Amino acid sequence: MMVDMTQRSGTAPAGDLEICYDEFGDVDAPPVLLIMGLGAQMVYWREGFCQQIADAGYRVIRFDNRDIGLTTKLDGAHVGGPALPLRLGQSAVGRAVAGAPYTLVDMAGDAEAVLNHLGIERAHIVGASMGGMITQVFAAEHADRTETATVIMSSNNRAFLPPPGPKQLKAITTRPQDTSRDGVIANAVTVGRIIGSPGYPAPEEKLRAEAAESYDRSFYPVGVARHFGAILGSGSLRRYNRSVSVPTVVIHGSAAAPCFS
Repeated sequence: MMVDMTQRSGTAPAGDLEICYDEFGDVDAPPVLLIMGLGAQMVYWREGFCQQIADAGYRVIRFDNRDIGLTTKLDGAHVGGPALPLRLGQSAVGRAVAGAPYTLVDMAGDAEAVLNHLGIERAHIVGASMGGMITQVFAAEHADRTETATVIMSSNNRAFLPPPGPKQLKAITTRPQDTSRDGVIANAVTVGRIIGSPGYPAPEEKLRAEAAESYDRSFYPVGVARHFGAILGSGSLRRYNRSVSVPTVVIHGSAAAPCFS
């Protein structure tokens, strides 16, 4: 019997949303669900990386979070609440900030919907950055669906964590003045330089190519703002951390190269 090892794509229903996903590898292999971070489309889990995991004997699924990529956009949804500096201050002390149209709990529900659509009972859940926060919620809220959890370069939003560097925070929260394709791509290269690894900087041509790919696939900056609202609106995740019982690995560092490139 031939086993389908090719890349496959589709959409999974999640309430009123359609979640766009890709999968790699043997459909009967142990599944790995990859959850990407703030404003990042699933293509940032690079095909070569996904294929390496598939070649190791796993069924690999990556998907676009809501409001990004080819997944349903929540057009018209508005991030309310106080001004950004006050919202950041509330988040810094572990408080959930009011005004978000959805939270990380809802986004974890989207991940579950992908598993439901594919008929997967349990999976290894892997998340990067905001995806790591979604993974923490998923492992707590959906322990029966979680084989293991892997949290990469992420946070749990607990009170009094060291804040992001001001230069990095400004880079990810400021829209480019030039919103043409060239301007957005140039800004993405600059942001990548600012927030990227200081020890293993990515070549400019790589940053530019990835930015162009993301822009051409789906440019939707308001979705990024709503993702940020979901993080602030979720508050400290320590209550979820306390109930995680599955095997979990946390990958973090000060100058590491992205392991999903």
